[in-house]
Amino acid sequence: MPGKFLNLKGCLVAVLVALVGAGNAQNPIIQTKYTADPAPLVYNDTVFLYTSHDEDDAFGFKMQDWLLYTSTDMVNWTDHGVVASLKDFKWVPYDNGAWAPQCIERDGQFYLYCPMPNGIGIGVLVADSPYGPFTDPIEKALIKNGTQDIDPSVFIDDDGQAYLYWGNPELWYVKLNEDMISVEGEPKRMADFVKEKGEKDAFHYQEGPWAWKRNEKYYMAYASTCCPEGIGYAMSNSPIGPWAFKGMIMEGDQRSSGNHPGIIDYKGNSYVFGFNYDILKQTMAKHYERRSICVTKIVYDKDGTIIKLPWWDETINTQIGTLNPYIKNEAETIAFSEGLNTKKVIEWERNVSWNRGKKMSERMVVTSIHNGDYIKVQGVDFSKGISSVQVCLAALYGGVIEIHVGTIDGPVLGMVDITASAEGDIYKTATTPVKNIKGVHDLYFVFKGEKDLFNFDWWKFNDK
Repeated sequence: MPGKFLNLKGCLVAVLVALVGAGNAQNPIIQTKYTADPAPLVYNDTVFLYTSHDEDDAFGFKMQDWLLYTSTDMVNWTDHGVVASLKDFKWVPYDNGAWAPQCIERDGQFYLYCPMPNGIGIGVLVADSPYGPFTDPIEKALIKNGTQDIDPSVFIDDDGQAYLYWGNPELWYVKLNEDMISVEGEPKRMADFVKEKGEKDAFHYQEGPWAWKRNEKYYMAYASTCCPEGIGYAMSNSPIGPWAFKGMIMEGDQRSSGNHPGIIDYKGNSYVFGFNYDILKQTMAKHYERRSICVTKIVYDKDGTIIKLPWWDETINTQIGTLNPYIKNEAETIAFSEGLNTKKVIEWERNVSWNRGKKMSERMVVTSIHNGDYIKVQGVDFSKGISSVQVCLAALYGGVIEIHVGTIDGPVLGMVDITASAEGDIYKTATTPVKNIKGVHDLYFVFKGEKDLFNFDWWKFNDK
């Protein structure tokens, strides 16, 4: 697991605490898994972040499924696990190659466009919910145009016409029919982005297109110039050009060979997502494809151009709103963490001689918890005060949860003592008194003990 290699307790945490004040969050935004190729979607006042997934033991690209995270404040992200995988495409002949996706909603349906490298094509999955389950409606490639068929980006214009863009090292497009699972006409190269031998490459397009519209202007962001890749962008009066190169949203940096933009407007702000290799670089100098998604605000100038950003390490993201502690909060809702993983687990009914009956429940939990690991949740609003805390978990070897306020070594609100259980995979709720507190604060759940302590499902505070 990515977190298992980190040691943030010392100077790095001190630096982050000094630089990141109340209401601000640091990058990368996901620490429990390696994630890349962010594809954000705003739906029902929530950001749904679809990602590709680098396996923990990846050397080159080892990618088998796509993940989903959600947030309503842009700093606390809830892990929903695998939302789709290569196994959902019966016509794909291999188990590695789940590259950059994008999801879009139309008329209550959700369409997830997924590339299959090596000329296999671009597929599409459909679901009734942004959480899935997704199924393959056509059971074949939607786009099968050649080896450039990667990194799909879909955009629906105000007149209802949908466009699908993709390609490396050139930009291609095709119109989508209203059903979103068939195309109108043949794929075409975007003429302005074509690379002509012996001529200047004005756009420096590489891969990873992302299309959107703002104030009647069309934008195309993309991974620019390899390698390292920055994020460049162009503007147009039409979704198919002609385009004018406008510069860089973010320059490339030697600390990261790649980048991949995803851009949204949310609650009055504009955001760009991408990735770096910071979690990987905490443990090793050698380059492997184990990436970590980042996000920061973007600002438009009066003429619609975008003000250039510094590299991810120098950006700070501001929280929108607060987190409600008086409802069940999933333990996998995290602003920052160390040493943890997340996974879906099954609880079985104990009614047969070999100790396993029918499936009772499936839940996403925080796991691989060891001494000194922690979860940070940001901007928790204790306006009603608190008297006790409830936690739901499955005790393995047992241990202690220390709840700190403000910083990882800040005042202790309370300590939950978890006793090991012979039924270590049965989830139970424990309630413990805590010190009263009011106002908005960051919380740190710090875990103490030996071995695998417990699996953590959810937490909730009771008001005063």
